[in-house]
Amino acid sequence: MFSSISSGWFFLLCAGLSEICYAAIIPRTEGFTRLWPSVYCAVFIIISLYLLSLATRTLPIGTAYAVWVGIGAVGTAIYGIAVLNEPAHLARIGCLALIVGGVIGLKLVSSSTAI
Repeated sequence: MFSSISSGWFFLLCAGLSEICYAAIIPRTEGFTRLWPSVYCAVFIIISLYLLSLATRTLPIGTAYAVWVGIGAVGTAIYGIAVLNEPAHLARIGCLALIVGGVIGLKLVSSSTAI
C-alpha cells in the first residue's frame, strides 16, 4: 500500500491536521475551565502526538517536528483568518508563505531513513 516513507509523511500530515484541530478549540476551553471543549482539545493533542510518533519511525525527528509545527502554525493561522476574522496583511501572508516554503524544502531534502 504505502512505502514506509510515504506512510511516515501521511502520519505527519494527519498529525499536523490534528494540531490545527486542537489549536482551533483552545479559545473555547476558556482556560480549560469548560469540560467538553477541554476534552476535545485533549483528545486531538493525544492524536496529534501519537501520529507524530508514528511518523518518526521513518522520518528524522528534526524534519518531522519542524514540518508538524509548520503545518499546525500555517493551518491555525489560515483558520484564524478565514473563521475568526484575524487580519490578513500582506506581510503576514508572506511570512506564512515562507513557512510553507520551508516545509516543502524539508520534504524535498528529507533523507529516507530515520535517525
